[in-house]
Amino acid sequence: MTSDDTEAEPVEATNLLYRDPALYDVIQFDSTGAGMCQTLIETHRPEARTLLDFGCGTGRDLEILAKRFECIGLDLQPGMVDYARHVRPELDIRIGDMRTARLRRCMDVVTCMGNSLAYVHGNNEITQVFATFAAHAQRGSLLILCSPVAPITGTEPMTATVDTPSGPATVTIRHEWDLRTQINTMHRHWALPAGDEAQDEIRRRVLFPRELEHYAERVGFEILDMIDGSGVGLVGPTAYTVAKYA
Repeated sequence: MTSDDTEAEPVEATNLLYRDPALYDVIQFDSTGAGMCQTLIETHRPEARTLLDFGCGTGRDLEILAKRFECIGLDLQPGMVDYARHVRPELDIRIGDMRTARLRRCMDVVTCMGNSLAYVHGNNEITQVFATFAAHAQRGSLLILCSPVAPITGTEPMTATVDTPSGPATVTIRHEWDLRTQINTMHRHWALPAGDEAQDEIRRRVLFPRELEHYAERVGFEILDMIDGSGVGLVGPTAYTVAKYA
């Protein structure tokens, strides 16, 4: 795939956790995304009341944010949306493509977390996504992104044990970096409790900090800050980007 391909990445077919949303919720139970998002909003626009989250998945983070904001969530994966509507019926979660979605509504905060932006690989598609962010913003609106900003280049496999409702599973992870396309491919091999095995191949586009700045500024956003998951500085491979619509 080149940087100008426009075909969407079929992440549902290649990601075990997207095929099994309940397992996704269990494994991601300790996510700090919602907490970090709230902290950034309180820092940069504490009076915000409405929030639109692109790539909301199972609604796990949105459920937390909805205690503070009037929220809408969109996700491209029908299976994730169906699961979210079943387990979190109080949330407003819709099927939508962040390249083309237009809700005809401007929000105080627009978010795209959980590496959702990284599944958009082509430059033209990324331009479309940022146009969507701008279409749902008004003067002073915040844009909060969580996405990879540096490659994972280690080639040695890593193995970990993961607790699941059926018992412990073992996952072996290997990363592959393609500089030409700026895509990190994560290969995962799952040994599941029942003796089954599963394979994942997850491809994520890395947007370096100056690239993020470029895409945001060309549609009217001004970058306010970039920090990694620690909340201080920018060292790790994943960053939270905060921008304001001017």
